[in-house]
Amino acid sequence: MFKRAFYSILTLCLAAPALAKVEAVDGYVRLLPPGSPNTAAFMVLKNDGDKPVTLTAVSSPEAARAELHTHLHENGVMKMRQVDGIQIPAKGEVALKPGSFHIMLFEVRDLSQAVPVPLTLTLDDGQSLSLSLPVKPVEPTKGMQH
Repeated sequence: MFKRAFYSILTLCLAAPALAKVEAVDGYVRLLPPGSPNTAAFMVLKNDGDKPVTLTAVSSPEAARAELHTHLHENGVMKMRQVDGIQIPAKGEVALKPGSFHIMLFEVRDLSQAVPVPLTLTLDDGQSLSLSLPVKPVEPTKGMQH
């Protein structure tokens, strides 16, 4: 009887779809300039699974609204656009960084470098990641010419 139960449980475990393990690394929220209610969060999302996974939503109790965004070049002008999702390739990663994919946080409460910002990421496979991201000031770009 024990042997039959063991094999039944083993069969169920093998038949159940395994969720890809997605992790967020090197994440941070950009410190708001004085008087600005909006900011952005950046990170690298890594997927160790055999199938791509899509980030479909984000939320934070510190923001009235959070959206997934990207930058597009249209007629020589860089424009920010909301996207429905950000795909994380199988056995790969996607960087959320300035000038590319990122998370926009709107109507954010006062930020401080001393207090991390909680974020919840929702993936299309049912996973959610609860993060606590440090707040970092904007660093001037080295070698930038005007």
